[in-house]
Amino acid sequence: MCLAVPGRVLDIGEKDGTRMATVDFGGVQKEVCLEYLPDLQVGEYAIVHVGFALQRLDEESARQTLALFEELGMLQEEFGDPWEQAAAQAGADSPWPFADGPFTDGPFTDGPDAGEATAPQEARTAQEGRQ
Repeated sequence: MCLAVPGRVLDIGEKDGTRMATVDFGGVQKEVCLEYLPDLQVGEYAIVHVGFALQRLDEESARQTLALFEELGMLQEEFGDPWEQAAAQAGADSPWPFADGPFTDGPFTDGPDAGEATAPQEARTAQEGRQ
């Protein structure tokens, strides 16, 4: 679910010609586009949806909304690690859902280059044997 979440502007800058801000959402910081609110200042609150600040918000309303979202677990749902969330929903012990998948033993488990030439070499050997 994509929420419109209130956040506090920590700093403002420009990135590739676009006015951007670092915004704090109850402990989670994200980069946000300020093009829809060009006069928003550091310390102010805004409602942010999919990376865009859409509307200025007073501090008390922002704090109440963030507290409610936190209580309902919606901040973790919105900003948490999707792999951990999927594992938790599946009831898995490991945050990585493929811990017992097909690549846990074999040529691809000993580092990024392990097994790299195995398949092509086996194919060449098999082809040479047929000639």
